[in-house]
Amino acid sequence: MRLLDVSSLRLVQFNDDRAVEGAYAILSHTWDTNPKNEVSYKDLKRDKTVDEFARRKAKDKAGFSKVDHACRQAQKDGYKYIWIDTCCINKDSSAELSEAINSMYRWYANAGICYAYLSDVSTEKVTADKAKLEAKLSKAKWFERGWTLQELIAPSAMQFFDRDWRKFGAKTDLTDIISNITGIDRTILLNRDLLGSACIGTRMSWAAKRQTTRIEDEAYSLLGIFGVNMPMIYGEGPRAFLRLQEEILRRSTDISIFAWLPWKPDTRGVLFAPGAKGFERCGKVYPAADMTGGRAFELTNKGLRISLRVSDMGDHYLASLVCVHPQHPKRDLSETPQAWVSSRGRPRDGLFSV
Repeated sequence: MRLLDVSSLRLVQFNDDRAVEGAYAILSHTWDTNPKNEVSYKDLKRDKTVDEFARRKAKDKAGFSKVDHACRQAQKDGYKYIWIDTCCINKDSSAELSEAINSMYRWYANAGICYAYLSDVSTEKVTADKAKLEAKLSKAKWFERGWTLQELIAPSAMQFFDRDWRKFGAKTDLTDIISNITGIDRTILLNRDLLGSACIGTRMSWAAKRQTTRIEDEAYSLLGIFGVNMPMIYGEGPRAFLRLQEEILRRSTDISIFAWLPWKPDTRGVLFAPGAKGFERCGKVYPAADMTGGRAFELTNKGLRISLRVSDMGDHYLASLVCVHPQHPKRDLSETPQAWVSSRGRPRDGLFSV
């Protein structure tokens, strides 16, 4: 892990984030539409002294103000180091980038404080009015980006700043507003250890409306949310989201992963969701293991082995996914989400080849 010294703007390497004396601060933000405006690792490595860096490179970039204010705030709060993704990762190294992405949730969780900087929001004169503040925050780009989801959940201490670096609250103060905007249960916002209490479908729903610049990052930005690791393969496109779901299923038998809804014709009859968008309506769904006896399922080299109640619809079959929505408290199987299943010929011995 590489950290930025808040007083000297020098990069310091640590083999273990837990070994940082006095902990460290961390920044959560959205990138400039032109990445070249951000202060990068190359910028900090190029010059030998802070004066040269500030004179030649940093102050010429739009992103320097963000780095400068974050460092000043960290120094004010008693931290010697801060982690900022734009300049603390050497993105020219695929190995380092992969390690950083797989470690990012842990880094945010272990930080002493996280500063969330909302560059397109001004909270002047609205902080005291919760309704007006929520209206402002709901339009913030920070709540629309894929990477900021784990950056919101992981930190135990988090402070929010507007575009003028005006602090307008801590996560604990804004829990209700954040929950309304994101759909994340307030108990999880207050205690990340409860993240696992939300089923896969629900966690996926939090990312349904979020966007990433690169298509692969839709999956990579969710690794920490599901506690999985996988190598980064930029260029693989939508397959990254497929790999994410396969990794999740290696560690879970949560059937809500199949409760997604197709949003375009070519997604019908597909086992795994092509993207998080399919889970948009799964915010309140949860699996009811007692309805199936808690039978496990597994991925094999031929596909998925699972036991479900299947209904013959003539030209296709519907498999009942034993998930429950609070609107159906009686847990009637007829009200559970169903998966569209095709079969080559009639099923033999109750086995379907999908």
